Amino acid sequence: MNSAVADKVIPDNPCKSIRLFAILRGFSRSPKWVPTDDDVLALVDVVPDEYQAAIWAGAGEGMRLGEVLGLEDSTRCIHPDRQELHVVQQLRFHKVAYGGFYLAPPKAGSVGDVDLDDHVAAVFAQHVRTYPPALVELPDVTAGTPDPGREPKRRMVPLLFTDELGRPIHDQRWSTMWRGWCRAAGWPDEGTFHSLRHYFATRLITSGADPTDVQNALRHSSLRITLETYVHWWPKKDRRRNIISGALREASAKRNRGPKAPDTR
Repeated sequence: MNSAVADKVIPDNPCKSIRLFAILRGFSRSPKWVPTDDDVLALVDVVPDEYQAAIWAGAGEGMRLGEVLGLEDSTRCIHPDRQELHVVQQLRFHKVAYGGFYLAPPKAGSVGDVDLDDHVAAVFAQHVRTYPPALVELPDVTAGTPDPGREPKRRMVPLLFTDELGRPIHDQRWSTMWRGWCRAAGWPDEGTFHSLRHYFATRLITSGADPTDVQNALRHSSLRITLETYVHWWPKKDRRRNIISGALREASAKRNRGPKAPDTR
């Protein structure tokens, strides 16, 4: 458009006030692939029973992988009586700083309480009965990193998901298992655990959830992030025409009619 102005094809560039970087940022946030209902069920069919609850936490609650692997069997994370899921931590790994696994705040500080889906709650309860949580001693820096020279607080954590030796699951180990499950389920290469979060979000949107409700469920820091990421999934509404002119015509008609003349008969 700038070239068209320079060539005197048009007198002015109508796009000069548009912030191109903001538009491109929205496109970059858009997920490359979002699974359908059938895709999610195909994945559930091939995932081993001991990790089924992790899949439901992603698809049914929109949790990130680190948040799922950091889930513990306590009301700190899961509160069935209140029908709430408290997303307060994620499992991380840093061999130098913490000697291995540790608990940290969720990504970008996205701590929040979300509704605990009835089916997900039942899956969690069955998981705990079948696979009792393993107590693992972990550094916990969810309340903040310790001062230099001081050791982080450590506590025994009843993790929901561990390996066959009762140890926390490293993301590389998870990636190996995940690739096998995706191949068995017929998922494309773009399919990641985060795709379950995208499924969760787009399912809410296409089911008519309010944008702010979707933002809160995803624990996004702003509504703009939610809208930019999932703009293509929001159903487009027909623009209502003639709202203002119709209202003014009706008001004008009432004024012209005026009050009824008194009956002098």
